[in-house]
Amino acid sequence: MATVNLTNETFSDTVNDNEIVIIDFWAEWCGPCKSFSPIYEEASEKHEDIVFAKVNTEEEQELGASFQIRSIPTLMIFREKIILYSQPGMIGGPQLDELVEKVKQLDMDMVRAEIAEQEKQKQA
Repeated sequence: MATVNLTNETFSDTVNDNEIVIIDFWAEWCGPCKSFSPIYEEASEKHEDIVFAKVNTEEEQELGASFQIRSIPTLMIFREKIILYSQPGMIGGPQLDELVEKVKQLDMDMVRAEIAEQEKQKQA
């Protein structure tokens, strides 16, 4: 599956309608972004069950700002509408594949329980 371009208008539906969405926040002028792009495209071809999306931070400044993107490329991973990973910087193909496999194997009931516990502690 090729990557999809996300906009402010398509972002919510994409994250809400798919189990796993991996997003590359990038810009045309960014050297590391250009180096990461083929790695990201290759991963999208290997993992056809996952949505690989791209957000051009120059064109979608509001979207980048809403996620406090300060450095690009930034990789963000959602599973079941929960952000599991958000990290600036480029990673290699093997590291990206490993990250994808870890996200697939996560026990999401445990993740939701941990989030609920953190919310409870904030309110205490």
